[in-house]
Amino acid sequence: MNFYKKILQNKTDGIKSLSVLIDPDGIKENDLGLIVDLVNAHDVDFYLVGGSLLLDDKLDQTIQFLKKSSDKPVVLFPGNEIQLHQDADAILFLSLISGRNPEYLIAKHVIAAPRLRTMDIEVVPTGYMLIHSQKPSSASYISGTVPLPVDKPEIAAATALAGKYLGQRLIYLEGGSGATRPVSTNSIKAVRSAIDIPMIVGGGIKTTEQMHSIYQNGADIQVIGTAVERRPETLREFAKVKTEINQQFSQI
Repeated sequence: MNFYKKILQNKTDGIKSLSVLIDPDGIKENDLGLIVDLVNAHDVDFYLVGGSLLLDDKLDQTIQFLKKSSDKPVVLFPGNEIQLHQDADAILFLSLISGRNPEYLIAKHVIAAPRLRTMDIEVVPTGYMLIHSQKPSSASYISGTVPLPVDKPEIAAATALAGKYLGQRLIYLEGGSGATRPVSTNSIKAVRSAIDIPMIVGGGIKTTEQMHSIYQNGADIQVIGTAVERRPETLREFAKVKTEINQQFSQI
């Protein structure tokens, strides 16, 4: 089963998923090994790999290590059109639908598309939506876009619905790398009520309480990045929440 079919089947079955975001620039080699060991030992579904900037060109090194050390899918989460790698299993082909910068709506995709056609990678069209956090995120700065207002969940819902109608197969709500708080539950609930395609939520998730609430309010997949990067051992508790949520659903 390919990556998207698995995500779609999990949504149909009411099974929540968990991903760990690996920023090749933001993680030390020793910590990466520890995170991979934890992922292999716990209930984590796949890796996302990428970042707003890759200054040290460690994308190849990181993906090769993940493919050698783990059997979990490795999915590209590109910050720009050059963050491509033929050994990844899939790519979230991100269109920044919350912004109005044409570079991140179509222009960079045109540059990347011919290269992707030569690679044996599953391409998953993904509507990417930045939701305002308490401070500017790297993604909003690099993309030159303004995040959606946190107190206007109806705008988030309409944006996600437009993304679905434009053919996006996933919707990704993002607080931004290093966000001080996660996407609001009001935004998550509003988007969930508007679309029936899988929804990913990431950015600013630091506690198991936040994670539990995000699942309960409609997220199909959660992405943990900075929290695990800073304290890899917290992955045990995050994976435990996902397992408990799925067990509760199976008993209904």
